Amino acid sequence: MKVGVLALQGAFARHAQVLVALGAAPVEVRCPVDLADVDAMVLPGGESTTMSMLLDSSGLRQPVADRLAKGMPTFGTCAGMILLATRLADGRYDQRSFGAIDLDVRRNGYGRQIDSFEKDLVVAGLDETFHGVFIRAPVVDRVGDDVEVLATVDEAPVLCLQGTVMVSSFHPEMSGDTRIHARFLDLAFDH
Repeated sequence: MKVGVLALQGAFARHAQVLVALGAAPVEVRCPVDLADVDAMVLPGGESTTMSMLLDSSGLRQPVADRLAKGMPTFGTCAGMILLATRLADGRYDQRSFGAIDLDVRRNGYGRQIDSFEKDLVVAGLDETFHGVFIRAPVVDRVGDDVEVLATVDEAPVLCLQGTVMVSSFHPEMSGDTRIHARFLDLAFDH
């Protein structure tokens, strides 16, 4: 199973390591041709405005949008959540999201870098808590009717699923725990 990892900026290498540990074959996606053979995709954390601009300059925005429209299973973490959301409350005027999951989000919703935190999360479907690492994490302001909330922090959604799109406001690749990625792979290859 080939899983594309958007490799324009951000934490793509850590996601690739987790995918390898789970038996998947990560493919670094930097240009449209890199999408040709991938069955699913991960949009990592990083700086969402930079990633948005790089999607345009690399020519990847429309090919990724086309694959999302065709139902490509996709997992977005932190900045990836911002890129996949329907609406972004406080982005740059030229920043665009894919609208692949019916969420409204706010960048750095928990605060700046100094406000980053870690928290053990109760995740629907997991027997034990998952250690969430939140770094300048986005906050979900609105959840659409068809979105399943899988985990929360103080009642705010931090892990959500709609169809074949899963997003987290935290960085599961930083936890040393592969269960969230494994769940995504199950979703991607059992649908």
